[in-house]
Amino acid sequence: MDITLKVLDQPEYKVIWQEAFEQHNIPRPEAYYDRCEYENQIGTRITLLAFVQEKLTGVSHLKFESDYPYFKDQNIPEINDLNVFPEYQRNGIANRIIEEFENIVRERLPRIGIGVGLYKDYGAAQRVYVRRGYIPDGNGLMYHHKPVVPGSMVCADDDLNLYLIKELV
Repeated sequence: MDITLKVLDQPEYKVIWQEAFEQHNIPRPEAYYDRCEYENQIGTRITLLAFVQEKLTGVSHLKFESDYPYFKDQNIPEINDLNVFPEYQRNGIANRIIEEFENIVRERLPRIGIGVGLYKDYGAAQRVYVRRGYIPDGNGLMYHHKPVVPGSMVCADDDLNLYLIKELV
């Protein structure tokens, strides 16, 4: 499969991305798209759009300043909000996006990070990240970027994550 990656640097890419997320029931507020576009312009984020035969198949971001405090404090860029549309999964698109982000970071920094959800919907992503050499950062489970305290109750939703890192040396 011939995968073409494009950076979010054209207004029409944002429109294509928004329409594709709407079609695939991936809700994001309008301000999210605007913030991503702005952060791409000022260089704090790189948004990659994956195309196959001119059709958008997936999107992800590289945030040079993570919202996760450990990554932020350790200057670890974060791969964020990786989405490959269901009909295109298992075709190497996620791996291609991750590989490109790793190459970008490798030129500047020794490590890269990613967060992954913990319920079944994230099973394929968990396996991809482990196969690519990502390991837990050692800080345990996080909920809304804060440590889960032993014995506490949290909701198993998209905000319950395990953060992983990869050495790029």
